[in-house]
Amino acid sequence: MELLCGLFAEVLDRPRVGPGDNFFRIGGHSRLASRLVNRIRAVLGVETGIRDLFLAPTPLALHGRLPAGPLAGARPPLRRAERPERIPLSPAQRRLWFTDQLDGPSAAYNIALVRRLDRPLDPAVLAAALADVAERHEVLRTVYRVEGGEPYQLVLDGARPQLELGFPVDPAAAVDEAAGQVFDLSRDLPFRARLFLPSDGGGQQTLVLLLHHIAADGWSVDCLLTDLAAAYTARAAGSAPCWAPLPVQYADYALWQRELLGSGQEDRLGFWERTLDGLPPLTDLPAARHRPPVPSGRGAVTGFTVPGPVRAGLERIARSTGSTLFMVVHAALAAVLARCGAGPDLAVGTVVAGRDDQALGGLVGFFVNTLVLRTDTSGDPSFDGLVRRVREADLAAYAHQDVPFDLVVEEVNPHRSSAHHPLVQVMLRVDPEPDGGTGGGTDGPLAGEALPFGSSTAKADLTFALAGGAGHSGLDGVLEYATDLYEEAGAERLAALLVGALARFAADPGTRIGALPDGPGRPGPGPWATVAGYPVDLGHVRDVLAARPGVTGAEVAVDDGRLTARLTGEVTEAEAQSWA
Repeated sequence: MELLCGLFAEVLDRPRVGPGDNFFRIGGHSRLASRLVNRIRAVLGVETGIRDLFLAPTPLALHGRLPAGPLAGARPPLRRAERPERIPLSPAQRRLWFTDQLDGPSAAYNIALVRRLDRPLDPAVLAAALADVAERHEVLRTVYRVEGGEPYQLVLDGARPQLELGFPVDPAAAVDEAAGQVFDLSRDLPFRARLFLPSDGGGQQTLVLLLHHIAADGWSVDCLLTDLAAAYTARAAGSAPCWAPLPVQYADYALWQRELLGSGQEDRLGFWERTLDGLPPLTDLPAARHRPPVPSGRGAVTGFTVPGPVRAGLERIARSTGSTLFMVVHAALAAVLARCGAGPDLAVGTVVAGRDDQALGGLVGFFVNTLVLRTDTSGDPSFDGLVRRVREADLAAYAHQDVPFDLVVEEVNPHRSSAHHPLVQVMLRVDPEPDGGTGGGTDGPLAGEALPFGSSTAKADLTFALAGGAGHSGLDGVLEYATDLYEEAGAERLAALLVGALARFAADPGTRIGALPDGPGRPGPGPWATVAGYPVDLGHVRDVLAARPGVTGAEVAVDDGRLTARLTGEVTEAEAQSWA
């Protein structure tokens, strides 16, 4: 028990935690929960999960749920592996690689870190430090080649990340250009840097670090900046960095994950097949434009703020329902989407860290996994009632989060369309802590101000991202939206609807979700109908068909669940079938 209390205190950065202290009421949240579970596994040598912590959030209660010893059939330990000639990609990497092959190189999966530095950097020292970090993290000097149609990782010995210097007249434009550079995954290292020096010889430097998502994720940012700051400090002093060796590399993780997925996944895949059976294929909301057959990937962002008193009310709801701030925001977003026409059965996606072994804590790499959170808003529940529904569904999903999203898609086998992502099109991220900016220390060589930059891509239809307020007690939010579908005014309205719902529910958790205002109407002439789970603008289909050469008239209807069209004019049956 004493050891377990110590682990709680260590993760929460508190001097002491008592046996009866509730993890989530003394500063714990989902990300810290993952760290605690990993520490318990490493120190006590027993299997436990995030669901166990939610159901037993005190050291005393959790102690009663832990097994007496290692379970039979427990997963193999993660350690350095014997490397085959061709190192396979992890499932997450394989998905990004396939997307890159299908759509071509794109900035959509760039991770850009931009800082206006408090103190100038020496370019030669920075170049050496960048090389040190790439030497420490193999994934930063890995390219992706193909043999016999199968991609593999090729780790390049001694490869050094590219560092370019610039003296821009327009620093903001230069930063946007640097952040939007694309990678050739078969040739380019997935890590490069640009250092912009003032063109007039005065002022501050701006550093842009650019990574491809195939080699990093959000958690990796602090790992990278911490190591880069340490390496720069050492090189500036005339020595090599002195750091403890990493226990494993990303290639070891990819091989270990492959071993885990090779057996014993039937039950876990079965959970997802049962949970997502019958899920509508598309969370379709009213938008300014009709969905194109193939998305362009272009996007934009709009910001919003959740005031401090509203956040405090949301956290009270979380405590009273045994949930987290994420779950409360998830419930509110589901309510807004339902009121906007998404229907009572909808899916919201989120990402989990995927670092379910302590050895991965300080490693740069692509570990995150996408979770599909199915939400039932039927029956016009009160908000606190909906939060309890969401809590149960989310906990079940967290308990099966180690199944890669791509395997879930293969198992569930939803209707596929080139027009949208499978299973989830709306994403949500909530981090109670302020967003980034402190990696590498607040007084180290990389100290400075995180700068915004122009974003012109979107990975999903809508991505709502909320983080602890910078300089205030509320939440700062960003909505990334696909410009194929939404205009700026429409995205701003969706963000405002979420902020309004959060405020209303925080003030009165007993409010029924039907009390929220309706969302915007659907575009186009209408009428609308649902065909095979998809909302269809019958008037738009009619107009498109009527505009075809040789067509003088078109009638469109839904007959026994099928979309049918009757055309008049000089058009053959073969031509009409080809248009379908």
